[in-house]
Amino acid sequence: MSETRKTYEGGTFFVTLTTVGWIDIFTRECYAEEIIKNLPYCQSHKGLEIYAYCLMSSHLHMLASVKNGLLSDTLRDFKSYTAKQIIQMIRENPQESRKEWLLYRFAYYRKRNNHNVKYQFWQQNNHPIDLFSNAVIDQKIEYIHQNPVVAGVVTEASCYKYSSANSLSILQTIPA
Repeated sequence: MSETRKTYEGGTFFVTLTTVGWIDIFTRECYAEEIIKNLPYCQSHKGLEIYAYCLMSSHLHMLASVKNGLLSDTLRDFKSYTAKQIIQMIRENPQESRKEWLLYRFAYYRKRNNHNVKYQFWQQNNHPIDLFSNAVIDQKIEYIHQNPVVAGVVTEASCYKYSSANSLSILQTIPA
């Protein structure tokens, strides 16, 4: 990982996974649901522990850790798998009005990164911020939950479908 800030074993971090070019891909429910359904797999099979999350139109915020190993390794695997899945969904979706544009943009960003064969979906960095105090944890949870409110998507954080602020969220979180 070439990031200045890195994860370390046993740490809990605020991370942001962002699509290349901040492409608003998660405005389509099918793609947002693909992200949300893959997080429980990482929880069950990779030891991902999620304390708070919010999936916005172009990025995913989480307070997270892993039981064993590095959070960055789990996020790398999650990003690789979901990128392949969503790009396949785009290619096979006859109703996707932005299909050519999306695939062109993902191919364009791939040219900047030799690690990818044909497309790049996620930005490489996760921007991990170490959660070193309760005050920082509280501030990041507030930031995550208020993200859709500040963006004007909802008026109450608890009304946003893809957030741990919503008590009806299908994604299980661990109380912080």
